[in-house]
Amino acid sequence: MEHYVDQWKSIVAAHLNALAEGKGLADLQFSPGKIIAERPPKPELGDIGFPMFPYAKPFRMAPAQIALEIARRGGGGAGGDGARDWPGDLKAVGPYLNVFLDRGRAVEYLLAHSKEDSWGSSPSLEGRRVMVEFSCPNTNKPLHLGHLRNNVLGESLARITAAAGAEVKKVNLINDRGIHICKSMLAYLTYGENRSPEDEGLKSDHFVGKYYVLFNKLAEEDPQAEQKAQELLQKWEAGDPEVIALWKKMNDWAIKGIMATYRRQQVSFDEFQFEHDTYKLGREEVLDGLARGVFYRGEDGAIWIDLEDLGLGKKVLLRKDGTSIYITQDIGTAIMRHETWPFDELVYVVASEQQYHFKVLFEVLRRLGYAWAANLYHLSYGLVNLPSGRMKTREGTVVDADDLIDELARLAAQEIVEKGRAEAVGDIQSVAEKIALGALHYYLLQISPNKDMLYNPEQSLSFTGDTGPYIQYMGARANSILRKYEQGEGNAAQGTADAALLASGADWPLVRLLMELPSTVEQSARGRDPSILAGYAHAVASEFSAWYRDNPVLSNDDANLSASRIALVRAVQATLRRACGLLCVPFLEAM
Repeated sequence: MEHYVDQWKSIVAAHLNALAEGKGLADLQFSPGKIIAERPPKPELGDIGFPMFPYAKPFRMAPAQIALEIARRGGGGAGGDGARDWPGDLKAVGPYLNVFLDRGRAVEYLLAHSKEDSWGSSPSLEGRRVMVEFSCPNTNKPLHLGHLRNNVLGESLARITAAAGAEVKKVNLINDRGIHICKSMLAYLTYGENRSPEDEGLKSDHFVGKYYVLFNKLAEEDPQAEQKAQELLQKWEAGDPEVIALWKKMNDWAIKGIMATYRRQQVSFDEFQFEHDTYKLGREEVLDGLARGVFYRGEDGAIWIDLEDLGLGKKVLLRKDGTSIYITQDIGTAIMRHETWPFDELVYVVASEQQYHFKVLFEVLRRLGYAWAANLYHLSYGLVNLPSGRMKTREGTVVDADDLIDELARLAAQEIVEKGRAEAVGDIQSVAEKIALGALHYYLLQISPNKDMLYNPEQSLSFTGDTGPYIQYMGARANSILRKYEQGEGNAAQGTADAALLASGADWPLVRLLMELPSTVEQSARGRDPSILAGYAHAVASEFSAWYRDNPVLSNDDANLSASRIALVRAVQATLRRACGLLCVPFLEAM
């Protein structure tokens, strides 16, 4: 069934077009996709609000007049045959044209569809193939807090996009070559004494990262350290057997540890690609572009592109010695990806520091003649800072992902014990780990991706306010009510659920909010912004908290109303479970 907001957008668009035709303004055409819909601030003002301000100028009418005219044309009733799935009344409310839904039908829809595993899904992106590239770590260090934001943004966006109907492929390009890798290798050759992670009792990626930090010490002791690292890179590119063997050993250590962190964070990928396999892919494309006059060879012998007309300056695409740089690799990798899995859109989840890089990349591909380059998108996300300032890997001031999750889980376990909830939750460590992930992921997603953020671990773990644990707690609260019902508490079992009983003023605001899950998923997918869904999840948790406080469920004297509200609690549980799943927030049965 078409979502109720979409259906009424179509109806309003049809009425606007009819009004234009009646006024001899046939050149005015309004499509449903351009119609703005809002939720009125109070239920008594309606269930959908359409502001008429955007149409005042083309119609040369006051917004309130337009609303009155369309409400009159709508007949003040069903709004035409197009509203057969979502009947309601069109009414003018000042400069707004508002819809008052048939509440009984709406409740029936919610109670029926929230039982489905696909509840909240939208068909809006059906038929589209979307590739999402995210994480893309270097193999010289463990994942840190910045990676955690990248990982959860990419994973959540992929889940939301799939829920909106698209076929999604998650890819990860592991950056396993380059001077930074060789610095870790050189420090290990200097200080490592052939030790292994097991010898030092360290997680394998932390072991490798230790030597990347130690390169700073080496550089202070040996003025030739930078040159030696460069020489190591040259030997790697020449295929020196000893260098390659060390590179493979240290890469394996790093990747093994990184994969363990992915599993812990509940992040997965459909395909891993490795820079050592892809870094030469774009070379032939660049040479072909040079031959066709798309690029030019500079006086230094390197191949360049001139983007001065776009304000992007000039950019090297291939060094004078013919070796590749990052953008060379990305050119070839993008082409390879489209050839092997023709996508309708490729989203790069990469920090805002790389905005210039992606502007150039997309333009290079466009000038090479790839029409699909118009469908490349850089999801630019802001930096994650600490109260003490910006993280710096080389100085060892980063917050390692594993250490952070460990600390969050420790604090969550401590909170469980102090609140006397140990027996209720069962496995304290398992639940604490899930609370830690919920706290971390929600905190990283609740802010729009393009904004920098300050991460506060204690605040993220709060069981009240706009946090993951608060949403998890409300989901557990819904479960608790349902468990008590199943154990025979209250009189709901003697009653019969009746949708009409939930159409009252007391229950309707919660019903109306739950019905918005599909449109919120669609909005998050189209906007590539999980924070929209995060805000919705918190709104549902808050509304549910206020509702069950003021409206008896199990202790109601009316058995039919109690049974009806139990059905509504099931819808709350299903909605929070689905939203949490899309936001990578573990749903808890008890807390």
